[in-house]
Amino acid sequence: MQTSTLKRTNLADEAEAALRALIVEGELAAGARLNEVHLAAQLGVSRTPLREALNRLAAEGALETRPGHGYFVRPLSLEEFGQLYEIRPILDPEALRLAGLPSRQQIDDLERLNRKLARTKDPLARISHDDAWHMLLIAGCPNRVLIEMIANMMLRTRRYELAYMREDAGVSMAVTDHEKILAKLKTRRLEQACEALRQNLVGAKPAIEAWLSARTKLEKK
Repeated sequence: MQTSTLKRTNLADEAEAALRALIVEGELAAGARLNEVHLAAQLGVSRTPLREALNRLAAEGALETRPGHGYFVRPLSLEEFGQLYEIRPILDPEALRLAGLPSRQQIDDLERLNRKLARTKDPLARISHDDAWHMLLIAGCPNRVLIEMIANMMLRTRRYELAYMREDAGVSMAVTDHEKILAKLKTRRLEQACEALRQNLVGAKPAIEAWLSARTKLEKK
């Protein structure tokens, strides 16, 4: 594994991003036990930010912890992905429905963030901008438990979406979908906006499933 030493300020964030990329790339194999000493040296960080990064990845389901044995890489699977991706197309449209029509300022902010997503090249930054766009869209939802559930699902699907957001075509599709949702909201068609949001949330599924299938075939060779 070749990973450059991390030099930015927030080392836990950087370690988390680097480890997630290694998992998605298969550099950290499914089922492998992680050696914290080796990983800390490889990433150029101390054990404290590394442990924080590992705990975050465990919370989002990328790693599992076994008492007395440490952290292990959880495999990416078509089954898990399929189950996860059935949930947000149900949750997000309901949150938008409860939130109601956004203000003019909120629409302006959503358009600005969508333009930022379109310009961004780093895959992890793309995911962050996309997540931020969706959270801003439903910010007015009064059901905070529903918002927390959606935020949790964003974390659970992040390692799957990383591959999708590496492709410019995937980002272009997301940006276009966002524009369609905003067009509905501008003309006060809330129910149609909710349906456009649902379509946006299922749109990436075929591409990610194809990537997972190809990855699985390579792992079996």
